[in-house]
Amino acid sequence: MNLSQRDKKHNWHPYTQHKTVADFPAIVKGKEALLWDENGKEYIDAIASWWVNPYGHSNKVIANAIYEQLTTLEHVLFGGFTHNKAVELSEKLMKILPSNQQKIFYSDNGSTAVEVAIKVALQYNYNKGIKKTKIIAFEDAFHGDTFGAMAASGISFFTEAFNGSLLEVVRIPIPTLGNEEEIIKELEKLVQTNQFAAFIFEPLVLGAAGMIMYQPEILDKLISICKQNNVFTIADEVMTGFGKTGKTFATDYLKNKPDMMCLSKALTGGTIPMALTTFTQEIFDGFYDDDVNKALFHGHTFTANPTGCAAALASISLLQTNEMQDNIQRVHQSHLQFESKIKNHTKVKTTRVLGVIFALEVKAENQESYYGTMRNKLYNYFIENGVILRPVGNIVYILPPYIITKKQLEKVYQTIENALEIV
Repeated sequence: MNLSQRDKKHNWHPYTQHKTVADFPAIVKGKEALLWDENGKEYIDAIASWWVNPYGHSNKVIANAIYEQLTTLEHVLFGGFTHNKAVELSEKLMKILPSNQQKIFYSDNGSTAVEVAIKVALQYNYNKGIKKTKIIAFEDAFHGDTFGAMAASGISFFTEAFNGSLLEVVRIPIPTLGNEEEIIKELEKLVQTNQFAAFIFEPLVLGAAGMIMYQPEILDKLISICKQNNVFTIADEVMTGFGKTGKTFATDYLKNKPDMMCLSKALTGGTIPMALTTFTQEIFDGFYDDDVNKALFHGHTFTANPTGCAAALASISLLQTNEMQDNIQRVHQSHLQFESKIKNHTKVKTTRVLGVIFALEVKAENQESYYGTMRNKLYNYFIENGVILRPVGNIVYILPPYIITKKQLEKVYQTIENALEIV
């Protein structure tokens, strides 16, 4: 049996109905923007392996940092101890995070980063003797698969099996259709009830919803309303963080900064699972007390893992190089040129670009489901033609490694153009 066949015997893959799927390609090697399967077939990784790998596969800078750390100190518990890489990483992050962020809590992945933020928002109020048990989120948001993160998510088929078992969340529309005033009034009405601990949002781009984009001006207004009514704001930058939108963080486009930020994915350059949640000093002070019961009793075995911290330090250093910043701008300009070419195609409904993110909506007679017929047809076509793209319903998006070459991008664009002829 080959790897793909052996895989089916025991492995349960994410977001997969195994009864209806064929064998998965078995990837055995990666270099820069390319992956190769066990049969030698080459793929362009046009989504940076779920948005985690901006600097390319098998990056030697990150690999060397990991190797050096593994041969010095691979792990030590962070409960009751610290280490130099965690200290160095927190100091490095403070230089690039919004200035109101002062404290960092380390965890494992995007979902747990969100989970920490939600728990902190709720417990902060509990510690103060204030009853705020609800949160506000956008419709169609996706914040993760653990229970708190799942509750904040609005994509129903991900969560419908757990209705009645989740934290209470009230959702407001995404401000994309000239509906800003309506949303402002709705948020003002909600926060004045004094029932809400936090408003969580994906800043400027809702990734799993289909790269839906909205403007920083309206988000600034929504954050301002929350601040005026003592509702914490949580920026989920798990996808948008570390250069995806053209700036280091999507919140760098904002005048009003969030109270908390959730970061993961590209944090370690796609090498080691790691996440962090950042906080203002005010929030940290809400747990700083002689009463031990007011501490944040939350932790992960691999919190602030030294090897992960070393990978993150190397990744951030790569992001800050002139070469990588130039790559981001190069990909952005390339997307704009492709958008100009494709937006008037008879089968394209809408297009949008922000930073290295490109998305187009394919015209569909009926509302296309997340894993519907059109999506599956497009996905299979892309894989057959050596391009890794994962459409969201009838939304095709590109979010490539920053180091992708011009020739590789051109193949991705051409493959999308060709795919439009089969739908």
